[in-house]
Amino acid sequence: MTTDASGPALLVVDDNEDNRYTLVQRLRRLGYTDVATAVDGRHALQCLRERDFDLVLLDVMMPELNGYEVLEHLRADDKLRHLPVIMISAVDQIESVVRCIELGADDYLPKPFNPTLLRARVGASLEKKRLRDQEVCYLQDVAQVTSAAAAVEAEAFDSRMLSAVAERPDALGQLARVFVRMASQVATREAELKKEIQVLRIEIDHAQQTRQVSEITETEYFLELQRKAKDLRYGRATAPPNS
Repeated sequence: MTTDASGPALLVVDDNEDNRYTLVQRLRRLGYTDVATAVDGRHALQCLRERDFDLVLLDVMMPELNGYEVLEHLRADDKLRHLPVIMISAVDQIESVVRCIELGADDYLPKPFNPTLLRARVGASLEKKRLRDQEVCYLQDVAQVTSAAAAVEAEAFDSRMLSAVAERPDALGQLARVFVRMASQVATREAELKKEIQVLRIEIDHAQQTRQVSEITETEYFLELQRKAKDLRYGRATAPPNS
């Protein structure tokens, strides 16, 4: 992730002050204004843990912790393992190049380096990172849509779950917007169905009560009670049976 609004953030790692200054000035002339420096391998790892960078230009030969060892640390770190690294060194032997690539370096530049080659390889590494970041973001948004589908099934969907994805200008954003609209329609329909079911239950309960009353009133016992009540109402009490 770029940490400066003006452009990508670069970290130059070299134990030689003159080399650091020269490389920083070349990068700034190429238009890269956010360039930080580290004086050795340990300092580099500290910088990388304190803020985000888009590219590291890493010297190979340094005391205490050399470029190979720094690269090994980066590739073993889940957060930093995909950070692009260009190895820079006066060592131009093929064995050094091979070792850097095997350790996960994205590119290699010999010192003294060619400014045109520096421009091309820095630009290519940053473009590679940009495309990877886009892919990671896309996969995360796809996972968000999948989670939203599961939430709909669990009746726990909230349209805010897809608010960020719905802002995408591509097909995935369109899918998210359609999904939110359809989920809203489904929720509205379900609410209507629940109301209809509630009304139907009330009607069923009423019908059951009516049927139960009807079953009672149609019995001989109930009819006899009605006749006795009628006789009492008109003063015609039933005479007691003979002793």
